Amino acid sequence: MPALDPVVLFFLLGLAAGLLRAELRLPPAIYEFLSVLLLLSIGLKGGVELAKQPLGAMLPKMLAVVLMGALLPLAAYPVLRFAGRFKRADAASIAAHYGSISVGTYAVAVSYLAYREVYFEAYMPVFLVLLEMPAIVVGILLARGVNKDTSWYLMIRDVLLGKSMVLLFGGLLIGWATGPEGIKPIEGVFFDMFKGVLALFLLEMGLIAASQVASLRRHGLFLLAFGLLMPLAASIVGAVLGWLLYLSVGGTMLLATLAASASYIAVPAAMRLSVPEANPTLSLAASLGVTFTFNVMAGIPLYHQLAEHIHRLGG
Repeated sequence: MPALDPVVLFFLLGLAAGLLRAELRLPPAIYEFLSVLLLLSIGLKGGVELAKQPLGAMLPKMLAVVLMGALLPLAAYPVLRFAGRFKRADAASIAAHYGSISVGTYAVAVSYLAYREVYFEAYMPVFLVLLEMPAIVVGILLARGVNKDTSWYLMIRDVLLGKSMVLLFGGLLIGWATGPEGIKPIEGVFFDMFKGVLALFLLEMGLIAASQVASLRRHGLFLLAFGLLMPLAASIVGAVLGWLLYLSVGGTMLLATLAASASYIAVPAAMRLSVPEANPTLSLAASLGVTFTFNVMAGIPLYHQLAEHIHRLGG
């Protein structure tokens, strides 16, 4: 068996091509199509499995995951604000990125587990959808504060109607409504092609990650250190929570991966609308240039080992 999953090699190809400035780039329309297909596929899979689960058993787990999504940016913010000496808006924006999730990282983690035939709870995409929103709301509140002028309606509307949220939640509802039998006619597009779509998506993500290297040079070592250490610390929180929720080793590893990932789609769009004074280059340089690259190349196997270790300790 090869040491690396082929989808990771596609990412490395894109990263190398970008660093070497090769003339390689997917057309924007193709990248947009791959993003839509990836988001819908993950949502549909989660919805199909959610249809099999009793809501009463799922609700406490869902609430615990939402709480984690709100606490992670609150933990990241003072580090960025006082140790990193970022402006309030920039610290809040970066913190929101690290409280939210990366769909691409999750997809690679799922591929990693499937490649090694490791079991995990198939309803994990439910947690993926839930973790999109809390960090965005917390990030906006950290940047703006709460006062009489706070428009909760506009804030929640911007979050709920973002592209990734609509596609993930919409796919989840469709999968839940149709169930395993109803989804069969479209399985070929959304399930069977998943790995190929992910490989092409990661090729483009490697090119984009390479484009953030210059930003890291300009903004010093702090973002590099934060982009490496924050996911490691957050993964411990996610792994411990997974164990407390009685998830399998694979499920615990996926929750650790979600906690360790950083958004580069939903949160940048939300911050651009709600906190326009924040510098998006700082957030993307850390979340995409450092954390995404680290997670895909080294972090995911570490989170698997972490999940195994916590389950051994906990019996």
